[in-house]
Amino acid sequence: MTAHVSAARLLPAATVDRLTALVSATSSATQPTFSPLDASPLAEVPQSSTTDIQHAFAAARALQPSWAALGPRARGRRLLEFHDLVLAHQVELADLIVVETGKSRSDAVEEIFHVALTARYYGEHAARLLRSERRPGIFPILTRVDVHHHPKGVVAVISPWNYPLTMGFSDGLAALAAGNTVVAKPDAQTTLTALAGLELLRRAGVPDAAWQIVAGPGPEAGGALIDAADHVCFTGSTATGRTVAERAGRRLIGASLELGGKNPMIVCADADLDAAVDGALRGCFANAGQLCVSFERIYVAREVYPAFRERFVAATRALRLSAGLAWDCEVGTLTSEAQLTKVTAAVEDARTRGATVLVGGRARPDIAPWCFEPTILEGVRPGMSCWREETFGPVVALYPFDDEDAAVAKANDSEHGLNASVWSTDHRRARALASRIRTGTVNVNEAIGATFASLAAPMGGVGASGLGRRQGPEGILRFTRAQSVATQRGMSLGAPDGQSREQFAATMTKALRLMRRLRL
Repeated sequence: MTAHVSAARLLPAATVDRLTALVSATSSATQPTFSPLDASPLAEVPQSSTTDIQHAFAAARALQPSWAALGPRARGRRLLEFHDLVLAHQVELADLIVVETGKSRSDAVEEIFHVALTARYYGEHAARLLRSERRPGIFPILTRVDVHHHPKGVVAVISPWNYPLTMGFSDGLAALAAGNTVVAKPDAQTTLTALAGLELLRRAGVPDAAWQIVAGPGPEAGGALIDAADHVCFTGSTATGRTVAERAGRRLIGASLELGGKNPMIVCADADLDAAVDGALRGCFANAGQLCVSFERIYVAREVYPAFRERFVAATRALRLSAGLAWDCEVGTLTSEAQLTKVTAAVEDARTRGATVLVGGRARPDIAPWCFEPTILEGVRPGMSCWREETFGPVVALYPFDDEDAAVAKANDSEHGLNASVWSTDHRRARALASRIRTGTVNVNEAIGATFASLAAPMGGVGASGLGRRQGPEGILRFTRAQSVATQRGMSLGAPDGQSREQFAATMTKALRLMRRLRL
């Protein structure tokens, strides 16, 4: 266990001043932020007025045509330079992430790796993914169809506090690669991390107006961003995501939304239990459970349920909780007092309604002001808040199942559908089981990383977990508008002179039947 540290000593004032100067803000208003390591003040973040946001969009819109004109290869080279800078500065970035979020250093470094992977994927593949395509025309040879992918314009990115670097940049990097410019609003708690990333992005050769950061209260600043953008990316709660979608819908602009999850993990009877326990530790307690793809429900085959429960409880009890920059921390603290209140209430509600706390279940102010122990519950039933509601903390419930059909049915019994995990030594059967789970991603014999770190694979939610996909071709094409250009030669698609409409219809009928037989 580690005593309180002074976050103020970990983050020099000169660094704070240098970063806050990058906010697009002219007003004198500021917003204080506090470190979850010890609740000490970190920074006074300048707040952007509505006029500041309008000016940011005007600058982004003015620059966007020249940024697009560079072409995907030149833009990609800047993303690859950003990749190198992020890795070169990972120590400073990890320090900043830990100080702002309270997460373990290992979790902070995973963010850095994911941002680097994203920059490399789109830096290397944007030219191929955005290449104009030939598509079949109505008549072979006579009709040529070209499909082009044009940037939408200016993209708004509204990102959360739980993964401030990867969620702050992964969407926007794809938008930049597609030829758009970006105006971003990070969460107030973690603005400094976003500004540190922006500093590196500009050093990589991205023009100042191509990516700007504004700051301000969500309802006001977020609304102003949606009202000015050509596409909006939002990562956060389902409730706020619905509001974002409604506002974007009124303007008929696209919205990419990654929202809440109540993610299930299934442990089959033939699973490697040691591997499954290790996966559950990472899948449930990474970032103190403050991860939209983490697991809050684990379904275990009844015949191995006692053995899994015993090993999982023991492994969870052995986790090292601490607050600070050292590598020995396995689970850090919750990020805010509000999160502590929410998690505590969920556990107490379950306990008072009859659930059993197998391990954990307590706040740990001796470690950090908002720290909460990794917690495993048993006997969670309908009526308890954590039965269906997302806790977004280090809390998971165990449930036995009798057959795999029942496990799939239980996994799908949720309005959410973000991530899932299946554990079995029979990979073919596990993949078949995974395909029946109603989520955007499923990891087989892994918790989160197999899909999240595979940048060529799309990820996102269904149902109350959101709209759209990040990563893969889908992650960049969402920032483009498809345009079809068809060139017709020889035969006209209208009735030729001397032929009645009825005769032309008969001719077309014969042609379509012939094409059907020839499979043209």
